[in-house]
Amino acid sequence: MCGLAGFLRTRPLSTDEIHRHLPLMAAALEHRGPDDEGLWHDAPAGIALCHRRLSIIDLSPLGHQPMVSGSGRYTIVYNGEIYNYLELRTELLAHGAKFRSASDTEVLLAAVEQWGVHGAVERCMGMFAFALWDHRERVLHLARDRFGEKPLYYGICGDTLLFGSELKALRQHSAWTDEIDRDALLLLMRHDFIPAPFSIFANFRKVMPGCVMSVRVAGANFSMEEHRYWHPERLFEAAAREQSPLTAEQSVELVEGAISRAIARQMLADVPVGAFLSGGTDSSLVVACMQKATAQRVKTFSIGFTETEFNEAPYAKAVAQHLGTDHTEYTLTPRDCRDVIPSLPQIYDEPFADPSQIPTYLVCKLARKRVTVALSGDGGDELFGGYGRYQTALSQWQNVQRLPAVVRAGGTALVQRLPLGDRLQDHSSRWRANTLRDFYRTGLYRWHARTQPVLGASGDVPSRDDALRPRYADDLKQMMHFDTCEYLPDDILVKVDRAAMAVSLETRVPLLDVEVARAAWRIPTSVLLKDGRGKWVLRELLRRHVPNELVERPKKGFAVPIAKWLRAELRPWAAELLDAYRLRQEGYLDAALIQRRWRQHLNGRTSWAPHLWNALTFQAWLEHWRRDRGTVQPPARAGLTMT
Repeated sequence: MCGLAGFLRTRPLSTDEIHRHLPLMAAALEHRGPDDEGLWHDAPAGIALCHRRLSIIDLSPLGHQPMVSGSGRYTIVYNGEIYNYLELRTELLAHGAKFRSASDTEVLLAAVEQWGVHGAVERCMGMFAFALWDHRERVLHLARDRFGEKPLYYGICGDTLLFGSELKALRQHSAWTDEIDRDALLLLMRHDFIPAPFSIFANFRKVMPGCVMSVRVAGANFSMEEHRYWHPERLFEAAAREQSPLTAEQSVELVEGAISRAIARQMLADVPVGAFLSGGTDSSLVVACMQKATAQRVKTFSIGFTETEFNEAPYAKAVAQHLGTDHTEYTLTPRDCRDVIPSLPQIYDEPFADPSQIPTYLVCKLARKRVTVALSGDGGDELFGGYGRYQTALSQWQNVQRLPAVVRAGGTALVQRLPLGDRLQDHSSRWRANTLRDFYRTGLYRWHARTQPVLGASGDVPSRDDALRPRYADDLKQMMHFDTCEYLPDDILVKVDRAAMAVSLETRVPLLDVEVARAAWRIPTSVLLKDGRGKWVLRELLRRHVPNELVERPKKGFAVPIAKWLRAELRPWAAELLDAYRLRQEGYLDAALIQRRWRQHLNGRTSWAPHLWNALTFQAWLEHWRRDRGTVQPPARAGLTMT
C-alpha cells in the first residue's frame, strides 16, 4: 500500500518547477508510505512522478518506485497489491521475462510489456491504482481496480494535468485551483459521500473503478480516453449463461472454496498480518478462515462502545475466544469521538459523512500497533444480499405499486404544497418513482429536492442511473448491483482506505476477490434469502466454525450514537459550526433550513442526526481547508532521479 502523485504538462518542464513541486507532493503522502520515497521526471516529455512506499512484499530496495520496465518503455508509480502476482510471474517467466526483485510491481510492469495495459489489468486479481508512463507513445495511463478499493484523482488546471492518490498531494502544485463544486456538495448532503467521478473541487475528478484513463498531449490541450475493462454487469451476464441455477448446497461449497483461496492469497506478506473483528458474520467468517489457514494465532482487533445498544465488542470477543485468536479490544467513549473529529478533514481530504469513520479510524490505529496489514469483512452485504433495507424496500415498493402512478404523483404534489413537516416532505418524493431502482435510490437520500440545503446547486446532478440497469437481475439483485457500483466504492472503501492509510496500515478485502464476486453473483436470490434473511450462504459457512448462537443474532453494523452525542458532548462544537450568521456568511448551506432541523433535533422532536452530520462534516472540512489550504513543509532529504 502506497501513495502516488504526479503532473503532466503540455510543454517541457523547467528545473525550478520540478524541484518546487515534486518533493512537496510526495511529502503530502508520507502517511501512505513511510518506508521510502521516490521522485522521477522526464522534463522534455513534460511528465513527473513521485511515490511513497509502505513496504509489504519484498522489503528490499529492489521494490523502490518509480520503477522502470525491463525494456525501458514504461515507468510506473503504483499503489496496491496484485494477489495473483506469483501465478502471473510464473506465466511471464515462460514467455521469457526476467525479474530482479520479488515485488508485484515488477510483475505488473512485465505484464504490461507482455499483454499491454488493458490485457494486464484484466489478468490482475487485486486492489490497485497506478500511473504508467509510456515513453514510446508518450501516453499516461491512470488505472484503478475493479471495485475501487484504491483511490485515484485527476484534474486539468490550465496546461497541467495533476493526478494522485489524495487531493492533498495535488494541492501542493501551484497550478491547483480550489473552486468548490456545489453540485458535488449536494451529492454529499444526499449520500453522506461524494460519488465518483465527482470530487468536492470543480476541476478534479476520480478515475472510475474498473477503468483505465489514457491521456495524451494534443498541442496545447489534453486528449483523454476512458476504457472500462471491467464492470459488475459482467457477473450478471456470466450467471445468466448458466444452464441451471446453483442449489443451496452447491452455492455454499462454491463460495467456501473461493473465499478460502482468496484469504490464502491475501495473507501473503513480508510483514505482520491481522484482521478486524466486529463479531458480525462477514468479519467472523474471514477471521475463521484465516485461523484455519495458519498454525499461528491470528491477531484480531475490535472497537466497542460504552452505549450497550451499539456495542458489538462482546460478540467479537466471544468469536475470538472460540477461534483462539490473539484479540485486542478498545472501548470508544464520547471523548474519543471528540478528540478524533478535528482530524477527520485532514484524514479524508474531502468532506465525508459516514459517522462510522470514527471507530474505523480508531480500530485502524489500534491494529497498526501490532500489524502492518489487516483483513476486513467489507463487501459481504453488497455481494450476498445482507442489508435489511433490501427487503424493506421490496415490501414498500409492492405497497406503492398498488396505487396508480397518476395518483401517487398527485399525492406527492399535494403533500409538497401543504405546510407539513420536513420528514413527510422528504418521504413523499419517493412516491413519484416509476421503477424500483428510482424508489430504492431516492430512499437512500438524506436530503430531497423539496428540502435541498445547498445554495447555488443545480439540483439536477446525474444519479449514476446506469449502475441500476443490469439486464440480468431480479429486484433484489438490482439493489445489490447499485450498492456494489456506488455505495461500496464511494462510502465503505473510502472510509477504510483513508482511515487505514492515515496510520500507514494496509487493509485487504478478501470478499471482494474477483473469484468470490463471481461465485456470489451466481447464487440465486432464493438461496441468498433462504430463511428470510440475507447472507444465508455466509451464515451457513460461519456455522462450520463457531456455535450457532454466535451466528444467529440481530445485525447491528458499525453504528455510532451520533444522535445522542450531538445533544450532549458534541453540542458546543456543532452549535458553533451551524451558527446561522456563520452559514449565511459562508454562503454554501441554507441557514434557515439547517437551523430548523438543528433546533428540532435538540428538543427531541425528531432525530436529524444523519442530515446534520453531513452539514457538520462539510463545515468542519471548510474550516480546515480555509485555515490549512492543504500545505505541507518541504522535506529536507528530498532528491530527484533524473532521466
